[in-house]
Amino acid sequence: MVDLITYDSLFETLQKEKTRKELQKLSPEFHKNFLKYSEEKISILNSQKSKDSIFTTEVQRTEKQVENIKRIIKDLYERRERKIVEAALFSARNPNTNSQFSSSMLKEEKQLFDEVTENLTTSRTSILHKLLEGKLPEIKSKALKTEIHQNNKVLIKFLASVPKFLGTDNFTYGPFEKEDISLIPKNISEILVTKKRARELKIK
Repeated sequence: MVDLITYDSLFETLQKEKTRKELQKLSPEFHKNFLKYSEEKISILNSQKSKDSIFTTEVQRTEKQVENIKRIIKDLYERRERKIVEAALFSARNPNTNSQFSSSMLKEEKQLFDEVTENLTTSRTSILHKLLEGKLPEIKSKALKTEIHQNNKVLIKFLASVPKFLGTDNFTYGPFEKEDISLIPKNISEILVTKKRARELKIK
């Protein structure tokens, strides 16, 4: 894990990400340190260009290095992105697996992982699980947002099995199994969340 970024250390980081299957652990300040290093290189290049220097080879070398820095960070990002998406897919397919995927992720990457996992899980519940139950898939769309806002409902994911119960609106809900996702009146969802039986899913 490197804190101070140099051209060599950045290249080495990319090589490790290329050759190793698991996501490599980076400094929590990696993005900040990269921007600092990149800005310094660009500043040097601009300074070289502003001078009527006879050392054109120096300018060309710095230009090439700046181009390579951008290429390396793009390659590094895309390789890590692929690993994170694959990890999210595995997590969505195996919700009860206690994985350590996120331990090597930067905070921005962890957010990506959580959002992709949640979207994949929602899709599996709305499509695959419905088909296995002999039902038509539910399409999550803008209509869902409208129903949530107009009817004061909340989309929740169950963290434990919940038997059938009668809601305050005299409507029967359930039974629900762990990992089930359902649209529930806000007052009922608050009780389930407080009792740690479910958690709210945000609709973007």
